[in-house]
Amino acid sequence: MEPTATTRSRLASLAVAHWPWLAVSVLLADQATKRLVEHELEPGAMRSIIPGLFNLVHTENRGVAFGILADTRALWLVWFLVGFSLTAMLLLIWLLNRDRVASLRGRLGAALILGGAAGNVLDRLLRQSVVDFLDFHLGRYHWPAFNVADLAIVVGGGLLLLALVTERAGEFETEE
Repeated sequence: MEPTATTRSRLASLAVAHWPWLAVSVLLADQATKRLVEHELEPGAMRSIIPGLFNLVHTENRGVAFGILADTRALWLVWFLVGFSLTAMLLLIWLLNRDRVASLRGRLGAALILGGAAGNVLDRLLRQSVVDFLDFHLGRYHWPAFNVADLAIVVGGGLLLLALVTERAGEFETEE
């Protein structure tokens, strides 16, 4: 069942008013899960949750996404990543505050990215690395460990992309 225009309008107005709470919720969930992992697992430890599919691990990633440059000990990389993330966060806040992101999907996506980026920036500022703990694998195929912040960033990016594509498609339909 397709939501009515009134329902969509109400949801969109909620997203306008409440996006900071979603971003803060992501940040808090990310930090809480990372602290729990640090408390329950020694660095390098692994706990099998679903054998052959999912483990909880305790890794610390000094690099960027998917462990790229993880072995780098250069302090400049930490500050570069913090600076880049803070710039992206400021851009997202500006876009959200100026109503440059119009759709509900887009606003939710931007808020998820903002909260995830904040979680990883806080880790880098406090410990010069990011705690990763969600470890998925199937047979010999293995996905690099990630965390709640990474998950929020990926889901948020998908929502933002979907919003961009559907909004653009709507523009082309109305032009014809």
